[in-house]
Amino acid sequence: MKSSSKHWDTIFSNTEDSKLGWYEKTVSQTLKLLNQIPEWEKSTIFLPGVGTSVLIEELLSKSVRLVLNDISIEALNRVKDRLNDKGEKIVWLCQDIAQPIQSTLPEIDIWIDRAVLHFLTDEDDINGYFESVKSTLKTGGHVIFAEFSKTGAPKCAGLTLHRYSIEELSEKLGSSFKLISNFDYTYINPNGDPRPYVYALFKKEK
Repeated sequence: MKSSSKHWDTIFSNTEDSKLGWYEKTVSQTLKLLNQIPEWEKSTIFLPGVGTSVLIEELLSKSVRLVLNDISIEALNRVKDRLNDKGEKIVWLCQDIAQPIQSTLPEIDIWIDRAVLHFLTDEDDINGYFESVKSTLKTGGHVIFAEFSKTGAPKCAGLTLHRYSIEELSEKLGSSFKLISNFDYTYINPNGDPRPYVYALFKKEK
């Protein structure tokens, strides 16, 4: 089954945040890479497929500017309710991240993808996603990935996954991007199951 807004709306409508298969109490692994970016606290950050991540509050505490994207309006509405008046400076974008992104967005310094890209399995969707990264991120900007690794589970949330290696991420981004840092990390999901991830930080050099 292909990822769809209806599929994700159903999940976010019927499942508590802490029971979601990708739920994290902390964002320490993402911060390991984010902290390698000079003056990242002054950035405009794009979060594709943000869901209901606690990374949102962590970033808002540093006064960054946020663009929050998800295919699920239920996920975005839940975040809006959670933030109350803290979300006034957020740009909200409900769309399929594999489709072209509106040109009216602010210039993006950092793109952070935790557990989103691997849900795209159609080659056109994957290519569309990477075109969105390349067209949205400014030269000198950074992109952070946290995806199921090649040794990771083949399915999540009832969907078949496209699992990644550092080599494939580098190939998809192309020669304009330089790998800055990467590491493997095994995440333990709310059910207690290990989920091997690959984390990577790239810089767009041209």
